[in-house]
Amino acid sequence: MPATRPRWRRPAVAAVTALVTAVGMLAGPPASASGKAGRPGPGPVVTRAALDPALVAGRGAKVAFLEQEAENAVTNGEVIGPDRTAYTLPSEASGRRAVKLRPGQHVEFTLPAPANAITVRYSIPDAPGGGGITAPLDVAANGRRLSTMTLTSQYAWLYNQYPFTNDPDADLLHPDWWITECSCVPAETTPYPSISKPFRPSHFYDEQRLLLGRTYRAGDRIRLTTPAGSNAAWTVIDLLDSELVGPPRVRQRAANVLAFGADPTGRRDAAPAIERAIAFAKRNRLPVYLPPGTYQVNRHIIVDDVTIEGAGNWHTVVKGREVALPTPAPDGSVHTGVGFYGRDAADGGSRNVHLANFAIVGDVRERIDTDQVNGIGGAFSDSTFDGLHIRHTKVGIWLDGPMRNVRITNNIVVDQIADALNFHTGVTDSLVANNFVRNTGDDGLAMWSEATANARNTFDRNTVQSPVLANGIAIYGGTDNTVSNNLIADPVREGSAIQVGSRFGAQPFTGRLRIANNTTARAGTYELNWNIGLGAIWFYALDRSIDARIEVTGDAYLDNTYNAIMLVSEWGVKDLYSISNVHFRDVRVDGTGTSVVSARTAGSASFRNVDARNVGAVGVNNCGSFHFTPAGSEFSLTDLGGNDGGWLADWQLPNTITCNDRPPVIPPPPPTPW
Repeated sequence: MPATRPRWRRPAVAAVTALVTAVGMLAGPPASASGKAGRPGPGPVVTRAALDPALVAGRGAKVAFLEQEAENAVTNGEVIGPDRTAYTLPSEASGRRAVKLRPGQHVEFTLPAPANAITVRYSIPDAPGGGGITAPLDVAANGRRLSTMTLTSQYAWLYNQYPFTNDPDADLLHPDWWITECSCVPAETTPYPSISKPFRPSHFYDEQRLLLGRTYRAGDRIRLTTPAGSNAAWTVIDLLDSELVGPPRVRQRAANVLAFGADPTGRRDAAPAIERAIAFAKRNRLPVYLPPGTYQVNRHIIVDDVTIEGAGNWHTVVKGREVALPTPAPDGSVHTGVGFYGRDAADGGSRNVHLANFAIVGDVRERIDTDQVNGIGGAFSDSTFDGLHIRHTKVGIWLDGPMRNVRITNNIVVDQIADALNFHTGVTDSLVANNFVRNTGDDGLAMWSEATANARNTFDRNTVQSPVLANGIAIYGGTDNTVSNNLIADPVREGSAIQVGSRFGAQPFTGRLRIANNTTARAGTYELNWNIGLGAIWFYALDRSIDARIEVTGDAYLDNTYNAIMLVSEWGVKDLYSISNVHFRDVRVDGTGTSVVSARTAGSASFRNVDARNVGAVGVNNCGSFHFTPAGSEFSLTDLGGNDGGWLADWQLPNTITCNDRPPVIPPPPPTPW
């Protein structure tokens, strides 16, 4: 969602049949009868987004690492989950399961391919008063100790209402907002309701990378152990990614930052030296080279008409502290931090900027929406960002247009307080492809057409996993944009895999929006403000009607928590706005907790070759705009043929009212090849 998130309106959803919603749904079969150990199996279990890779072939990013879920490894710890209830450790885990280790316990992975580096996704407790702790995790290979990682929860554990706090003992940040917990507005309720603390804990996980020092073979064993003397009462291991990292890249003909005084140990501020190298490189038409090392940068480096390359994002790290400003900046920032920024669009923006092959590691631990503490920010045209690893910033890449022709490819963006990437205002003719995103605190990838429409952009072949809040991919208005070949899994709260939203003051949808050949898994979260479940893909008319042509073709919606497809308008504007001109073709739905289609708006959609199986409730939950007229629902469905699985029956057409406001949830079986 946008970095400035408006206050929620109190919903007044019609309760046609008010049933208790089951949200603790299964992500798959339990690991064992006792829940104490993962399935050892004959060999390593490699997954993508906790799925059999065959189920997602051709979708998502091609990455250099192989994913192994801890629940499939050998452990003497406890397998936790599955659970899709927000504010629980399993709900934010990949695949909704993980392994909890007490001191002295371990989880052991068998390498599926040669590797010399690992990434561990984990969670450890917060400090009692907030702010995080550190704790050790021993790493061994084939029974021989290699290293001790120092885990931290300093970048995790947010609490309370948006924009959240690090204080677990905080009172409600917005007592004048409606909350599900008491079905009330606390400030207007007498007696004042009792709200348990910590209130709505979330954002539990972090990840850490480790070079192993040598290459281990396929079949070698990597064991992660919580030492007996650990100060962490428990350590949750979600997954391990293993990778064969190549040697550092060397750029001979370049402005080497070491020649300008940059300290590769990270002890001294390297920003002035990097800026001197940039100035020299621009005068002499050279790229800037960042050799292996860690470079301390605690503010923005302004870039324009320059190429900056590292030795690879495992080898070159640009890392900085978050620094409080003595007075707020004109843009409202109260902090600065490490980041590469283009010039403001109002000043003409930057052009011909190329950043590649290094890591950006920030120090952002709280959400302050006015802060410019993003990994990459500003306005760029005719520019590229490739092979970067961005972590612990507010937003990995937040671009404020107007701007055009940006290519963002082959990056990894993880552990963000807010979005991974946002095209904000007038971004055109640009591409976001083959990027891997995990553990964002808001939308994974977003196009937000505030003030000026985004146009002719493409999000293609990206993987987005475990956005803690909001959506995997969100499109807020715009013209002729495309979302294709992406893999989106495990959204946790108040969002879904794909959202098409007329909201946040976005410009209208015009032209054609193309959504094609995407796969979603375990999507469709519980919308706590409405007290209903969402769809894996959901269309939301809040600010205006959605009536541009929207084509959804070739998508696969797997293991949907609630609905596969939802179309909804806000209760207060349901008689003003509608959703129409939406066309579904060649779509497969494998498992829904409730329905294939849930319509809670006026409008229409057509369906051709939409096949569904393992549907939990009625195929179509058609409430329209809740007037229940004798003429039927205000939402009409057109059957264009080939819709197999019995989910779309003649008696439901074109607009039979089949409204069950909160249908019971029936967990579907795990998805299988079609």
